[in-house]
Amino acid sequence: MNKAGIRKASFNTMQIIALGFLGVILLGTVLLWMPFSNQTPITFVDALFTAVSAVCVTGLVTITPAVQFTVIGKVILLLLIQIGGLGVIACTVAFFLILRKKITVKERVMIQQAYGLDTLSGMVTFIIGILKGTFFVEGIGAVCYAFYFVPKYEWKKGIAYSIFHAVSAFCNAGIDILGDSSFTEMSTSPVINFTTMGLVILGGLGFLVWYDVIRNTRKTIADKMPWKRLFTRLQLQSKVALTMTGVLLLVGFFSFLLLEYQNPQTLGGMSFGEKLMAAGFQSMTTRTAGFASVPQSALTEGSRLLGCILMFIGGSPGGTAGGVKTASVAMLLLTCTAVLRGRKDTECFGRKIAPAIVRSGITMIMVTFLFWFCG
Repeated sequence: MNKAGIRKASFNTMQIIALGFLGVILLGTVLLWMPFSNQTPITFVDALFTAVSAVCVTGLVTITPAVQFTVIGKVILLLLIQIGGLGVIACTVAFFLILRKKITVKERVMIQQAYGLDTLSGMVTFIIGILKGTFFVEGIGAVCYAFYFVPKYEWKKGIAYSIFHAVSAFCNAGIDILGDSSFTEMSTSPVINFTTMGLVILGGLGFLVWYDVIRNTRKTIADKMPWKRLFTRLQLQSKVALTMTGVLLLVGFFSFLLLEYQNPQTLGGMSFGEKLMAAGFQSMTTRTAGFASVPQSALTEGSRLLGCILMFIGGSPGGTAGGVKTASVAMLLLTCTAVLRGRKDTECFGRKIAPAIVRSGITMIMVTFLFWFCG
């Protein structure tokens, strides 16, 4: 394929992704606006806001989904969250596979461009792996949630709640159907806290990291290599995503623990173990998840500022979380370090990062910051 063809495919990919998201949002808005989706009448603006929040997995709502929507409305909301988490391209390919439609070269290029892959081979297998992995992890999460929700709400409602919140957590949507207090009434429940944290972190790491870790784990087992070499064999993006995710989670955990330790409205009245769990949850959820185990309005000013920074960074490329991405922030920090040390190139784990990639990452951070500032 010549360069002109690749540029054309890339341009079409961006158009299709943008139009796809817009189409899903508009369809979701109309469906959520319909009487059969609502317990009481809803304005078109509120329906539009909810659809945008669900598809873009932001976690913000202007209504209370638990009391506003009927069962049909909640199912529609769940589907919008799932589409937003997986992405329009993955959902489109899944639809083609269900219809047994052949995936053309153009569609394979779209997948490559959307996920930043290096080759056109194995595109369909990659998407199938994403779908299987997503439903498997969400299924495990739903089973874990069921240990809490089923005893509290009985089987039918408990299973429905487990599935909804497993999808919402994995997709980093942060939308719940519990009421207007999110998970604050369950702040001392290890099942809710650790299940939610696991789902959010796995979703935020990104499908490319999953694929890389699983592939190299299999190679390590097959070749009987030392496990300490697993990390060194990962691709650069996976190393950056895992390292930055770990650092940000730890920094957020210790910072929130110190800032809120004596706050009677958040962690102050908890036992030491509960404080550790709540601080970990808060560190995780500010990375665009949107859930809350302590009242967010009661946080100290320092915690709010830290939360803004973590939300701005978000998750990793190719994942379900938002933000400017961990890789972009890592490149910015590494570039600053290189300049301060008088070095010409930006390096990471002994490898030089191409100047074009560095410029792209810095540009995205600046553009996002300007939008954030204007907003």
